[in-house]
Amino acid sequence: MSRFAVTRSTMGAQELVVLRDSEARREIHIARRGATVVSISVPTRAGERNIADAFLNEQELVPHKGSRFAIMAPFANRINNASYTFEGKSYDLQPGVVGADRAIRHGFLRGELFDITLEQANDDAATVTFATSAIRPGVHPGYPFALDFSVTFTLDARGVTLETHTRNVGDHAAPTFFGWHPYFRLSDNPIDTWELQVPAETVIVAGEDFIPVPGKAAWQSINDADASLDFRQRRSIGATPLNNTYADLQVDDDGKARTYLRDPQTGTGLAVWQERGVMLVFTSDTNERDPRKSVALEPMESIPDAFNREDCAAALKLAPGEERRFVCGMEFTA
Repeated sequence: MSRFAVTRSTMGAQELVVLRDSEARREIHIARRGATVVSISVPTRAGERNIADAFLNEQELVPHKGSRFAIMAPFANRINNASYTFEGKSYDLQPGVVGADRAIRHGFLRGELFDITLEQANDDAATVTFATSAIRPGVHPGYPFALDFSVTFTLDARGVTLETHTRNVGDHAAPTFFGWHPYFRLSDNPIDTWELQVPAETVIVAGEDFIPVPGKAAWQSINDADASLDFRQRRSIGATPLNNTYADLQVDDDGKARTYLRDPQTGTGLAVWQERGVMLVFTSDTNERDPRKSVALEPMESIPDAFNREDCAAALKLAPGEERRFVCGMEFTA
């Protein structure tokens, strides 16, 4: 029997794919609904633990409130006033909605039921690919573009890799970028005592609504930022509430930028890596369920409200027939 396996399970009526490493005793459960991770079980000093602060049941998963482990496409995080301009034309993502209710974030795929197009396992890894053609003209107000999207999860001895592909199958260029929204609950100890390291030289300056300020002023050297936001050296999170985007990530020799999270009391830790883009760190202070009990480490191709920024426009534009690839993942460090 191979070390790695792909099997199926359920959460209520929701179908799950299970990637299993029998030697390291690790399991990743991923729902077809939204291609959403719902558990990451690993051995710890205190026994097996689910380190994913994910949806607990079908009633939470289907509405996807809180966006736990969301696949975020064709945009990640917020779009200011739920509207944007692309190639000189204005678009409204919430026509008819006014006031405080004008809020949209994290893309369109969280509630979609993905197709499973590949399952395979051997002694080296277990892999599953989820794909969808749900983004089409007329389906989502204010987004008249056609995209095919796929995400491949691979569990191997080091951790989990996500490889995403976004293809423009329409007749017009489209704005698009990817992000992933995992929450990690390493232990039941206060997150203030957990250690964080983010290899960033820049922090994005945002207003109280978490929308980055206009122009070059949004890109602030970490040397000039509040010292409480500087995690270039691994240190305790402390009492600081974080909902901050970090940029200019420094990569290791293998081309990966790693953000580390660890509970020094238990020794449980991980690294979220990415080849490019930005890292958003959120200490879950505003979560309705169990606020400030977990930390979200969100690798994203671009910053929040990128659809409304000239300094991001060229990177977001995907021409007809073109495909963009983004790879990120997590490694088990203890």
